[in-house]
Amino acid sequence: MPEQPTASIRMITADDPLSRSADVVANNVATLRAMFPELVTEGANGASINPDVLKQLVADRTVTDAEEKFGLNWYGKRQARQLALTPSTGTLRPCPAESLEWETTQNLFIEGDNLEVLKLLQKSYATKVKLIYIDPPYNQDADVIYVDDFRDGLRNYKMLTGQIASDGRQLTSATEASGRHHTNWLNMMYPRLKAAHALLRRDGLLFVSIDDNEVATLRMILSEIFGEENFEGHIHWRRRHNQPNDRTKMLGLVTEHILCFARDKVAYKAAGVGKVALTGNFTNPDGDPRGEWASKPWKVGSDQSGSRYSITTPTGVVHDEEWMGEEATFLALQADKRIIFPDSGNGSPRKKYFRSEREEEGQCATNWWPHDQFGHNQAANTELESLLGEKNLFSNPKPLDLLKGILAVSNTKNDDIVMDFFAGSATTAHAVLSQNVEDGGRRRFIVVQLDEPIGTTDEKQRRLAEYCDRLGKPRNIAELSKHRIRQVVTTLRNQTPLFPGDLGCRMFKLDYSNVKEWRPDRSDLASSLESAVAHMAPGRTAEDLLFELLIKRGLDLCVPIEQRLITGRTVYAVGAGSLMACLTSPISRADTEQLAMGIVQWHAELNPAGDTAVVFRDDAFDDDVVKTNVAAILEQHGLKNVRSI
Repeated sequence: MPEQPTASIRMITADDPLSRSADVVANNVATLRAMFPELVTEGANGASINPDVLKQLVADRTVTDAEEKFGLNWYGKRQARQLALTPSTGTLRPCPAESLEWETTQNLFIEGDNLEVLKLLQKSYATKVKLIYIDPPYNQDADVIYVDDFRDGLRNYKMLTGQIASDGRQLTSATEASGRHHTNWLNMMYPRLKAAHALLRRDGLLFVSIDDNEVATLRMILSEIFGEENFEGHIHWRRRHNQPNDRTKMLGLVTEHILCFARDKVAYKAAGVGKVALTGNFTNPDGDPRGEWASKPWKVGSDQSGSRYSITTPTGVVHDEEWMGEEATFLALQADKRIIFPDSGNGSPRKKYFRSEREEEGQCATNWWPHDQFGHNQAANTELESLLGEKNLFSNPKPLDLLKGILAVSNTKNDDIVMDFFAGSATTAHAVLSQNVEDGGRRRFIVVQLDEPIGTTDEKQRRLAEYCDRLGKPRNIAELSKHRIRQVVTTLRNQTPLFPGDLGCRMFKLDYSNVKEWRPDRSDLASSLESAVAHMAPGRTAEDLLFELLIKRGLDLCVPIEQRLITGRTVYAVGAGSLMACLTSPISRADTEQLAMGIVQWHAELNPAGDTAVVFRDDAFDDDVVKTNVAAILEQHGLKNVRSI
């Protein structure tokens, strides 16, 4: 052991970049600096952007912020934009006891405010999500609108969900009487959509369900965030299977809207456009040995051009038109018995296409999604009743067929990540699990749901609250989401006991960071300093600390984790040894060499590629000498990136 050790362990504090989520502003400035160094200037308050230089770079010497420009503006937009850029200092605490197949699953359920969660996921999942589907509040009278606090999002979340004493703040309902009816909704949606954009892969897609009330404003803010050029389509889904007859309305509402934007339209098309299940009236009236078929006109459409020549039907009728292919192609199709002449042989020719040829490739979706193909609200209620044993627990839940259609057109496959941060009744998670069972896929889901308290002010809420009571669970929506996932897994396991795929889910809860933030009481600095000696939040476990390290280092929350006892202390190896951590205490002088050499030996066995970070709890060491000696031994054996938290 060195007599005069010189190695040291860097302390990770609440102000350290590793103690908070990705700093989007700093990343943006760094990107601009790399592309246009002349754009960034340094001042007393750090880096800033020179707007005059920016104008010069885009050859615009006249436009100012005061100029009129096309776009959607509202009170609070600047703060909403800033809210998306403000890093979170929270963490996600693991809940293994609530989870399913914790050790092996790649799926995530996160309970908490979705804006804070989206910020925390930035380092680990930026540009990694293939599909995001959300069904947010539609801004109707009964809808809950999240009231965000720019100053302290985590404290605001705790107050809204009743976890700490409230100052009167609460989740609010959208009311037409409110003068800020649209404003409140936009301020809630904008930062969440902004954060979601950063999570999508270049070939990723966002689908958002909405009704008539906010479809226009939603499209405008999505065009601003994603770029109007990345608009993929506006789906009209018939959510009702019956015909309304409301005499008070001119138009009965039978459809909802689903807006779709690509992160990068070109990249999405290059990766492959997904197809939906084959539809059409396939029959085999002529007994064709190739099986059932349908047909389409050989004549070109009114807005198309083709090859012009004459075709004579078996009955002698001559059709002189423009056709879909050259005459030689037509004759080859006719010889292959792929051309039919309807109307007793007098009609214009049509080309056969066989079900067997089309089933594998599917067909292009349209922007009209009928209820008989993509499900309806009543079907969704029936699905939930069969799972939960209770009728109509959720208002207008989405059917599985709708979500499976979205999975199909977005071309999700392999290990693609599917996200839903307004999970509600957890239909998205259900659809991913079910689709994987059907086609053997390995899609992963990340779903987020606010633990929104369930009141008892009306009959619907009372039924939800009583259902939670019967489950023995707290009265909040997140508990119902988790319960559905568990019921889905049980059902699928019973139906397909030999399915080898992932039917699990790791569950986490949003909370304050495990590392207490330095907030001195300037009127009593002595007490502030004394309380800061114990810098870990009370009641936190080694697993809590470990997963905060994963979040702050940008590692997948489902990365493989091994553990080994070394001198009676649990040591973790994350990602085959890219991160090693000993987060238990105490570490005494007697244990120093044995613990350090045990870590060195295990690291050698793992033999990870690249640099390995080794992290300890700072308060675990008996004194600074022990801390320095551990660092020195590790450094002597090549482990130089040693830190404490």
